[in-house]
Amino acid sequence: MILRSVEGDITAVVADAIVNAANPALLGGGGVDGAIHRAAGPGLLEECRTLDGCDTGDARATGAYDLRARWVIHTVGPVWRGGGKGEADLLASCYRRSVEVADRLGATSIAFPAISTGVFGYPRRAAAGLAVRTLRELDPEHVSSCVLVAFDPETLADYDELLATNP
Repeated sequence: MILRSVEGDITAVVADAIVNAANPALLGGGGVDGAIHRAAGPGLLEECRTLDGCDTGDARATGAYDLRARWVIHTVGPVWRGGGKGEADLLASCYRRSVEVADRLGATSIAFPAISTGVFGYPRRAAAGLAVRTLRELDPEHVSSCVLVAFDPETLADYDELLATNP
């Protein structure tokens, strides 16, 4: 799978699937979650209401409605509690499960935000390293392209540095 990074708005990314850093209810919120719900339109919320939520570290798929993607994959990242509560395993699971769901749908491209680094408080650099390491370990059947979408220049710099190193 080819990994690359860009700075920008994930709602404007063209990919088969974009990943939503969601809350467990999947009913919208702030940050990436709120932006995706606003850009997708009311159909996304209606479909999310049928999913009965999502556990931390897991992922669920919906249609993308008014977005430029085919699907939205909702994943719930861990809240940072100092690093001793299994946060790294849960965050890695978000990336793995999202790619598994995208692969099952037949998606060939996927775009990720920096999961858990906003209001959930996961340290940006540690989250970027975990994302890159986890995604490099995967060998999906269909997904061949993955873009890490940074909301700010600092996160982009982290991704760029990590992607430039050998696995």
